[in-house]
Amino acid sequence: MNTMSQPADSSSKSSNAAIAYGILRLSFGANICLHGLSRILNGRPAFLAYLNHYFEHAHLISPGMLPIFGAVLPWVETTLGLLLILGLFSRFTLIAGALVMTGLVFGTNLAQDWLVSGLQLIYCFLYYYLLLHLDQNSYSVDAWTGMGGR
Repeated sequence: MNTMSQPADSSSKSSNAAIAYGILRLSFGANICLHGLSRILNGRPAFLAYLNHYFEHAHLISPGMLPIFGAVLPWVETTLGLLLILGLFSRFTLIAGALVMTGLVFGTNLAQDWLVSGLQLIYCFLYYYLLLHLDQNSYSVDAWTGMGGR
């Protein structure tokens, strides 16, 4: 009997969607978490030097804001990424992450880095997709605790 020709029942489609969602959430969470963690491990001065160089021609961004941004962003990324990995407070985490990306897209455009800005839109889409399909978040702490992604 060829199982490839058999139509999948609704429970296996649902299960496949939940598995795919969990893997995407886990992978995306690891990506975001490691963005922040690598910046923390490299040290705040290194990240601040990068920011100062990156935004040196972005006249609408005050250089005085960069130390605060450089101190906060790595911890925000690490925390949001860890929450995504766990699937904890998923709805809040996805909304917060999307808002962080909105800020990053804004800053990247002020720096006139169109390539990075375009890549950031992929991250924006992933936040959109994960939030839109939050009902498939079956393999998560939220689902196991009955929190449902609140």
